[in-house]
Amino acid sequence: MRIAAIGFHPVQVTPKTIWCFLTVATDAGLTGLGECTLANQEAGLAAEAARLAARHRGADPQHRNRLCQLLPHAPGGLVAQTVQSAFEAALWDIAGQAAGAPIHALLGGALRSRIPLYANINRGAAPRTPEGFAAAARRALEAGFTAIKLAPFEPMVWQDAATDPVGQRAAYAEGLARIAAVREAAPAADLMVDAHWRFSPGGAAALLRDLAPFGLYWLECPVAEANHPEIRRLRHMANDRGMRLAGAESLSGLAAYRPLIEAGCYDVLMPDMKHAGGHEEIRRIAALALTAGVEIAPHNPTGPVCHAHSLHLCATLPNLLPLEVQFGETERFFTLVEGGDALAFRDGAADLPAGPGLGVALSLAEALRTPWRPDPDQPPPPPWLDPRLG
Repeated sequence: MRIAAIGFHPVQVTPKTIWCFLTVATDAGLTGLGECTLANQEAGLAAEAARLAARHRGADPQHRNRLCQLLPHAPGGLVAQTVQSAFEAALWDIAGQAAGAPIHALLGGALRSRIPLYANINRGAAPRTPEGFAAAARRALEAGFTAIKLAPFEPMVWQDAATDPVGQRAAYAEGLARIAAVREAAPAADLMVDAHWRFSPGGAAALLRDLAPFGLYWLECPVAEANHPEIRRLRHMANDRGMRLAGAESLSGLAAYRPLIEAGCYDVLMPDMKHAGGHEEIRRIAALALTAGVEIAPHNPTGPVCHAHSLHLCATLPNLLPLEVQFGETERFFTLVEGGDALAFRDGAADLPAGPGLGVALSLAEALRTPWRPDPDQPPPPPWLDPRLG
């Protein structure tokens, strides 16, 4: 069996959101599927996918160890690692189809038949007022979720405090009001807050003091990932107030996670199937984390293919906390893939895909209905995420 073609499929699923998929077709008629979504980086992803196709066309897809070596110093950075992660995932899909078994069976078997989930309500909150966030939280509760996450602090970025102190203070106050509204709407839910690296260490310490009355389950990504001493200090502050500290969603490879684990930075690590290196690399990260008593809650706020791969992965991790899902953004989460009904959220959990390989396949007709295409005659729209934060 040989790789016949590698395809890149970017899909505009909402005015703000583009999901990107990688297909690996073989001369045996099997096609593997991975996801390489990375907001505002679609042109770079397309170029990297083309390079990957030229490099690996004709290779044996069963030689994952040879094809999927993750090099932490690779100059392509997160764009290259994201395409490489999707490629590794797609090869596992092919292996499962060839063996007639789901991916989790090839990974040694499932430890659990259902995967616990939490609802990320951030993109489903409209309007982005405290009342809009509260309404999104109530919808998640009605759908059976008992754990909810929001990212309430945009457009705040601590570097802007010197030039716009009034605006930054207002954004901070609005963020706290959004959290208070969600806590009031969901008084018994496990509540997580994603800070998206928006704070300085001193600002994050003040944030932890202000968050203490809300009884958070965790605070996520308060400061830049490289600031290990300050992250460790913030972890102690969070633990003293009854909450976990979580982070590391955009790193690639065991080499990037090892210093965080050894330094005791986080209670919860959040490797993403799209970025961290794929199934085997995340299982290595999780195994090292287990030796330090650190839990794993994979980052998973994008499309259905990353979600399906994450379900297979999560079935095998002993130190698993609930898996993230993007709740309320678009129903295309279930229609872009054939077999999407199997991905349904039921009572805050998801069943394992049962078919061979990944268990779902990309619906090309649905994807081609709204493809993302760069317009050479128009400048790209301004990124909806602050480019300094990614």
